[in-house]
Amino acid sequence: MLSAGCRAPVLLRRLRRRPGIATCPFLRGLEQEPVERARSLCCESSPRDARDGEGERNEAQKKVAGAESPPSLPPRVRGVGTRCLSSLESLRLPTPQEESPPRERGDSSADQGQADLALPALDQSETEVGELHASSSWSPSREEPFRAGELILAELGKRETQFKKLFMLNNAGLLNSSWGIVPFSDIVGKFPGQVLRSSSGKHFVLKRPSLEDYVLLMKRGPAITYPKDMTMMLLMMNIHPGDTVLEAGSGSGGMSLFLSKAVGSQGRVISFEIRKDHHELAKKNYKHWRDSWKRSHIEEWPDNVDFFHKDISRATKDIESLTFDAVALDMLKPQVALPVLYPNLKQGGICAVYLANITQVIELLDGIRVCELALSCEKISEVIVRDWLVCLAKQRNGILAQKVEPKINTDLQLHSQKKIGIEGEMLQEDDHEESHSDFPYGSFPYIARPIHWQTGHTAFLVKLRKFKPLSTSDDSN
Repeated sequence: MLSAGCRAPVLLRRLRRRPGIATCPFLRGLEQEPVERARSLCCESSPRDARDGEGERNEAQKKVAGAESPPSLPPRVRGVGTRCLSSLESLRLPTPQEESPPRERGDSSADQGQADLALPALDQSETEVGELHASSSWSPSREEPFRAGELILAELGKRETQFKKLFMLNNAGLLNSSWGIVPFSDIVGKFPGQVLRSSSGKHFVLKRPSLEDYVLLMKRGPAITYPKDMTMMLLMMNIHPGDTVLEAGSGSGGMSLFLSKAVGSQGRVISFEIRKDHHELAKKNYKHWRDSWKRSHIEEWPDNVDFFHKDISRATKDIESLTFDAVALDMLKPQVALPVLYPNLKQGGICAVYLANITQVIELLDGIRVCELALSCEKISEVIVRDWLVCLAKQRNGILAQKVEPKINTDLQLHSQKKIGIEGEMLQEDDHEESHSDFPYGSFPYIARPIHWQTGHTAFLVKLRKFKPLSTSDDSN
């Protein structure tokens, strides 16, 4: 490294002697600060070298005195532009105190303008990096330990059979299950992902339930809308934050929670339910989720759902002043509610209908035809999800089975080699093709198959869009 640093100025002087290269701005920039610093650090230049270098530079300047001088490079900042920065060094640019003082140069006004344009960009990047460090230093973490009053999900997995239990954590009490007992005092203060052992020796994982987990495990009244269907309905309705959505059929409150998350704090969900018990259960489940979310997250879950205990077919006055961006229907006879909510659905808005039977789909489309509603049926879908099991293969005694490499018959191997030799004379084999024998066997075999218990048919999803029909004058034109 020392010899290379000492020889760098000599190589530059040799290159400058060649015609056409002495005027190269790249070489002129190279001979400045990096080379001078390398020469000062590596070796002490003799007075003779200094005189030779000064004379050569004077000769080069005389040769190109009449030529037009190319634009010079802007002044370099120490540590910037001299080499490639690593990922850590790129996040910390040099501060003004660390920068070297500017050298006195006889640059033209154009060069000074270029330098003035380059330096503010560096100041701007320094400001952005400073803001990045400041934001990362004060932003609190979202993950906090378990507290009393929030919902906890305990999960025990044994191949495809998973035991899940959703419970409310308290300061005192026990988690009772068929796979043992765990005191709540052992859970309070633990972080999500903690593995605990029950009184019967079973190991289970503690975590905060996702919205999908909560909807599947919360207390039910009627049959819930499954998360796979809710996600498809949200895609159909194309809901954005700030939208106003109408829901007919609150049920157990699962769809209300998904709609609440989709519209955000600036949006609004109007939910109608005809049965009193279902109405109360939906409000209760919605409240439990918000309360648990508040204890474990920085931002509160938006309180943007209004539950009404009323028949949607008689709610004309309740919604007459509202305009809905989308409508979600989960009821036995949605064709009865469509004439009521149709005037309040915006033009081009989507009405997604959740129906259990295909005969209900036929009755819905026939009701739209009879009522002469400007609703086009764009899609009728059924969401099918197949879960798979991929795990290590075990024997009945619980020991992992090991792969056994097949034994090759010696006579058969000799016969195959002779056959390959004969065919090789006729056909040229591809040298790039790899043989299956080049890949060794793994240590243990795996099982890969669909799980035995699957969620089959749940519902048919119908996508209806409101359109504006052509008038008689438009038809004549």
